[in-house]
Amino acid sequence: MIDPFHDQTGRASLDGARGLAAARLGIGLVQGLLLYLLWRSASPSDVLSWPATHPPLFAALALACAFTPVMLLAGVGRLPVKGLALWGLIAAAVLALLGWHDAAQQATDYFRPPYLRFPVVAFSAAALFIAHHLIVPAVASRRWIADFDDYFDTAWKAGVQLVLSLGFTGAFWLLLFLGAALFRIIGLSFLEHLTREEWFAIPVTCLVFAIAVQLTDVRAGLIRGVRTVALMLLSWLLLVITVLVAGFLAALPFTGLDGLWKTGSATALVLSAAAALIILINTAYQDGREDNLPPVVLRAAVRVAAVLLTPLILIALWGLSLRIGQHGLTPDRIIASACALVGVVYAAGYGWAALSPFWRKTAWMKPLERANVAAAVLTVGVILALFSPLLDPARLSVGDQVARLKRGAVSAAAFDYGFLRFNAGKVGRAALADLARSSNAEVARRAKAAQTTQNRYDLDQTDESIPARTPRIAAWPAEAALPTGFVTPVRPGDPRHGCQEASDCVATTRDLNGDGKVEILLADNYRIALFAQGADGAWTHQGDYRIAYCGPGPNNVRDLLKDPRTAPVAPTWPELSTPRGAGRFQPEQDCPSPPVVNP
Repeated sequence: MIDPFHDQTGRASLDGARGLAAARLGIGLVQGLLLYLLWRSASPSDVLSWPATHPPLFAALALACAFTPVMLLAGVGRLPVKGLALWGLIAAAVLALLGWHDAAQQATDYFRPPYLRFPVVAFSAAALFIAHHLIVPAVASRRWIADFDDYFDTAWKAGVQLVLSLGFTGAFWLLLFLGAALFRIIGLSFLEHLTREEWFAIPVTCLVFAIAVQLTDVRAGLIRGVRTVALMLLSWLLLVITVLVAGFLAALPFTGLDGLWKTGSATALVLSAAAALIILINTAYQDGREDNLPPVVLRAAVRVAAVLLTPLILIALWGLSLRIGQHGLTPDRIIASACALVGVVYAAGYGWAALSPFWRKTAWMKPLERANVAAAVLTVGVILALFSPLLDPARLSVGDQVARLKRGAVSAAAFDYGFLRFNAGKVGRAALADLARSSNAEVARRAKAAQTTQNRYDLDQTDESIPARTPRIAAWPAEAALPTGFVTPVRPGDPRHGCQEASDCVATTRDLNGDGKVEILLADNYRIALFAQGADGAWTHQGDYRIAYCGPGPNNVRDLLKDPRTAPVAPTWPELSTPRGAGRFQPEQDCPSPPVVNP
């Protein structure tokens, strides 16, 4: 009798089909039970139970239980049992430490399970995926660095398996909901109630996902076929993004970078374009073997795209340096800097691969392989450093912002105390407490005010740390002039405060209530604000018109204000007068039938 858990040499193994299936089903079931127990301790109620009562511990367990079993499912059959167990323990410990640190350094306001921030969850999953697919080929080849085609085959196959398994799990639940609906129409609701029970839903979801991994692993050739088709389709998209990026870079000398910086998200946009180029270059290159060479047009596109990475990364670094020089470090800028650092490795390696044939004879884009491995190792290291005490973005940002205040790079009035109070966790609160004891009376007063503020919006309106500024508002019609005194310095809380550029807001004058005096309607991205002039001549904000997305017409609120069909109408139902004030009618539907416009 063949033991599926041992090979012919007697070493622990899971090569047998039954052994693989049993191991995967066991992993899925254990994961489901652990996640259910965690959910139960943190179930919506007034009283939490252990371990949800200890946020760092709960976050550590949640992160480890969410991702380690998925890695084990992928590693079963590809690593020896002892090696897989050791790697699982190491991965679980690292994930637990990342989760513990993330929860431990957060402030406790509005702190609810799972106590984890999204960046930690997303980057931890990415680091685990990359690390696992660096380790598996290396162990299989018994070398520190495996052949690139082994890395390619393992990682892309796992990616396809992951997508298919998630799709299978989603389809399972769709069918389960359909079955519950069929039973419900004949008066049987047991299945509907069952799907709502977490003790059923969570373990079954994990178990079905494990079954999907096993099913996709049985037909490895089928998975490779799906992967080949997906890579072929994606590789042709490289032509599209290469043309777009080349056109963008060619237009920059004529348009300048001012428009890019004004978006407020230039670095993220440019890094996203670079990431798209990197992914699509690899879909065309694949494992680099001769029999997988793409057509000539794609090989040319790969070379061009590889060269275009360098100016994109330089633009991202330039934008980051400008923002950091002007406003200092923030967690987002530190994470973006880490991404740009990885981008530098890709840009250097890919650029060398594309241009090296001009001075040395080498296979097509061959140096790209080493760049991919180096960037993968660097990515894992950077993620572990960022979300651990080593390079904690909150700690670095707080230190930099406070240093800027102390050396006078930012004034006490303009300093962002709200960042320390609401966005920098415990280290920010500690720094704010130190500022509250500052010998600078103005800094101490503002820091104390921030300590007692319950939310950032209140701080922005009541504290003077954000200065008043003069808005830039476009008039409509374009040749019209806005009334005197409307465009004047305003403080946060006034809708005009967000009008930094003339394209942000548009305003027009209307006599809305027929009293012979004009009011002003101001449209931004979200609303149309109403301003009326008081007896003192000041224009004050009266309220907002919130526009539902119903029927045909422009989606942009500013364009809606310009539309001649936008006009005052009498309400369908009147307000009610009560001893406590007016009762305003709120329609039951978001898109009720519009009232008839008065001629």
